[in-house]
Amino acid sequence: MTIEPAERAERRELDDLFERLDPTRIPEGYKVEIVEGTICMARQRGTQWETIADLYEQLRARYPRKRVLSDVRIDFPGHLNGFAPDVVALAEGATPDAKGQPRYQDIEFVAEVISQGTGEKDYGPKKTAYALAGVPVYLIADPCPGRCRVFTGPQDGEYRVDLSVAYGLPVDLTHTVAGLTLSTAEFPRD
Repeated sequence: MTIEPAERAERRELDDLFERLDPTRIPEGYKVEIVEGTICMARQRGTQWETIADLYEQLRARYPRKRVLSDVRIDFPGHLNGFAPDVVALAEGATPDAKGQPRYQDIEFVAEVISQGTGEKDYGPKKTAYALAGVPVYLIADPCPGRCRVFTGPQDGEYRVDLSVAYGLPVDLTHTVAGLTLSTAEFPRD
């Protein structure tokens, strides 16, 4: 796979933005991402972490440990998108890029858990970037209303299928590349 000059320049700009972030000045318990060129910090609460841990454990039934990631930088299509998704499952044979980072082309499943102030980005520019990247399954868990939204069938920068599932009901992904059913019975609510 060859990287176009424009993509290389944008990657350098993203790298520069991340390098300028002083890790000693980021408050403990916050996650930093760059969404459409804007540096975003979001506080991670216990509710969010419990949901992420639950998703991680369930994905491990299908994916080996090294193919399930959390809060690892992955660069996505669109203008200056360097995300650290809450949970990612990679395809078999996934290979890191030249800098050792996971490649969006290898993602089979991505999940974001809404926390205070992240919903607009998770449902907006992140959803668009994941669809542009061709991520087959995008799950958003929202503890406030106690609901998951599952987006599948990415095509032309949009997801063609949008399924809403209330917490307590199973999320059937057996018809997708993820090939499993996720339980939401123990997802905590805000």
